[in-house]
Amino acid sequence: MKAAGEITGASRGRLREAVDYLLWAYTPFRRMTARDIYELVSTNAFTARGLYLNLGYWKSAQTIDQACEALAGLVAETAAMGPGDDVVDVGFGFADQDILWMERFAPRRITGLNVSPSQVRLASERVRRLGLADRIELLEGSATEMPLPDSSCDVVTAVECAFHFQTRERFFAEAFRVLRPGGRLVLADVIRNVPDAHRFRRAVQDFNWNAFAQKFAVPAANADRPDSYTYKLRTAGFADLSVTSIREDVFPGWHRALAHDPALLRRLHLAGRVPYRFLFRFDANTVYSAFDYLLAAARKPA
Repeated sequence: MKAAGEITGASRGRLREAVDYLLWAYTPFRRMTARDIYELVSTNAFTARGLYLNLGYWKSAQTIDQACEALAGLVAETAAMGPGDDVVDVGFGFADQDILWMERFAPRRITGLNVSPSQVRLASERVRRLGLADRIELLEGSATEMPLPDSSCDVVTAVECAFHFQTRERFFAEAFRVLRPGGRLVLADVIRNVPDAHRFRRAVQDFNWNAFAQKFAVPAANADRPDSYTYKLRTAGFADLSVTSIREDVFPGWHRALAHDPALLRRLHLAGRVPYRFLFRFDANTVYSAFDYLLAAARKPA
């Protein structure tokens, strides 16, 4: 049996977590860095299996588990990931995508970088248990100051995290530095949507983006749209650019799953469930009108 002190300590920890969530979600008094946010989220993952935290790619997926895996697979396929590749994955979460990639695409090695100490620790334990520690190395480190040599990898990936980076432009420069000639950069990324022509709807878009940026530690410099996104990639030195919106295969499926999958909704923290119950009254295009979702790919010239 657990001692009374242990039970009291656990209860106190849950209470503190609930207070932190409420202050972060519903007041202006709890500003957080990306590191703070993911430490708070901890293992409250979206999926029933594994610990994925992405919104998923819903082109043919029927469940959140399928959709999260499909997004990871789409990134790897777009990067033409395969045997012989040295991969750098920034913002790897709990390494679900890295484990999937090693099993399906068999790159030579994956090096992960993440600013969340708890995610690095738990992900590393998962990788060790699977016997993959000799091929997947997970490090605490920044996407904008990678602790890696020049021209040391073939692929750089970032799955639904680059909007946090300080800044996206600095990340592009670092990715270019660590890639070998001919190396590929692929991102699944959230940006601002094209402004609506209607004045009121445009004001709603601005409000929603600004609220998102404040709560999810998105630097003002990362309020990109496709043209500025492409410009920053080209300025960093990349060629063969492809910046494609996949928002219609992301937001509607996510919105529909939350509305119709009670288990998925329960996996969100209580503080996050409350606004969604209100948002279910609206369609996905209305709820996510401020956002675009990109699949971006580029190559370092040979």
